[in-house]
Amino acid sequence: MKTNLDNVRRKNVLIVGFGKSGIAAAGVMSQLGAFVTVQDSKRESEIDKGLLSIYRRKGVQFCLDRTPEDPGSFDIVILSPGVSPELPFVQEAKEKGAEITGELELAYRIAKGDYVAITGTNGKTTTTTLTGEIFENSGRKTFVGGNIGVAVAAEAAQSEEGDWLVTECSSFQLETTKYFTPKISAILNLSPDHLNRHHTFENYANAKAKIFANQREDSWFVTNYNDETCRKLAKRCRAKIAWFSRTEEVPCGAFVKDGRITMKDSEGNLTDICGTDEIQIPGGHNVENVLAAAALAWFSGIDGKVIADTVRAFKGVEHRLEYCANIDGVRYYNDSKGTNTDASITAVRGIGENIILIAGGDAKGQNFDCLVKEFPGRVKKLLLMGRDAGMIRESCDKLGFRDYQLCKDMSECVRTAASIAAPGDNVVLSPACASWDMYDNFEQRGRHFKELVKELER
Repeated sequence: MKTNLDNVRRKNVLIVGFGKSGIAAAGVMSQLGAFVTVQDSKRESEIDKGLLSIYRRKGVQFCLDRTPEDPGSFDIVILSPGVSPELPFVQEAKEKGAEITGELELAYRIAKGDYVAITGTNGKTTTTTLTGEIFENSGRKTFVGGNIGVAVAAEAAQSEEGDWLVTECSSFQLETTKYFTPKISAILNLSPDHLNRHHTFENYANAKAKIFANQREDSWFVTNYNDETCRKLAKRCRAKIAWFSRTEEVPCGAFVKDGRITMKDSEGNLTDICGTDEIQIPGGHNVENVLAAAALAWFSGIDGKVIADTVRAFKGVEHRLEYCANIDGVRYYNDSKGTNTDASITAVRGIGENIILIAGGDAKGQNFDCLVKEFPGRVKKLLLMGRDAGMIRESCDKLGFRDYQLCKDMSECVRTAASIAAPGDNVVLSPACASWDMYDNFEQRGRHFKELVKELER
């Protein structure tokens, strides 16, 4: 069901946040004839002048470095993903009758194409990127975006009947959805994350579960057979369920059989796709990502040969255990997308040994004991940076890991790593934290790391 956007002309709309999502939402709403105000905590001097000029010519008003004087005057409030619905002025607007929604919901309401929606704690970007490539290679007109790349509202506005929007969805985006109904959805895995925003793991999981909340029996939901929380959530889903597992055969879905990625349909028929040894991206976690992408494509009606050919050619994504360089026998990896402990544990296990790990940033309310427990036999040295480096250090002290050093910033981390690394070592940026204390986003953090590594080669 798509509703409400037929009636936004001359309505007062507040867009909270003027990043990628907010920019797209402001453009769409002004085009639909709404009276748009953008609120952002940044000062005007911190925002591109040309961008402000373009949107002011569209009639958009700006409320910068302050909160709106009269939140109750707005009919609709559209939150960017990083904005908490608990902000006092957002709550005041809600109490006065405003609809509180987000850019993902807005995108769904204006889109003419069908959604493939992917969420989970880890692996979203790799799975979304691979799924998008499979859809494109099948000849379908495909838009890939959401929590990665282009804002989903910008893509939705261009979509036509028969198009597909392959969309990475964060818990922040999903929590403000109401009517969002993908044709096929996936939850890859679930572990505690963003607890500073959601407060409890149950709240976080419930936000993720909104991805399938409106799906019915004629649609598909893909999820992890070996993840206990995913299995519990699946009991609430009305869509048909396709599982994936790399360790056991599933009732319906994608699994590994004799080293081969295998599909099982709802009637039990098996189809061979390709060998796991043909997957170019390293680690068992990436086998799971491939299984999920293959299932999403297969149960959307895409031929197995297209899936196999795309998997064989896929080389991974930037900032996810991305190989950067080999300098004097030392390998450097950018895993800036590792923004929580589970992601960094995956990186540490994937590399395996002789690791000089760079970590730290915005902890998001996490406990780091589980990460530090993975260090023995794998991590030779831990270099810590960022606002919450002390929280990781406390876990190290508690668990008896003494080979750590505090650094003031990324530059010092990379220089220190290069000075202590020996041939055969692996310098890995996998922060286990968000980037917001030091960078605008994890992409900027990863690019800075790669620039510093390039300087070492000179």
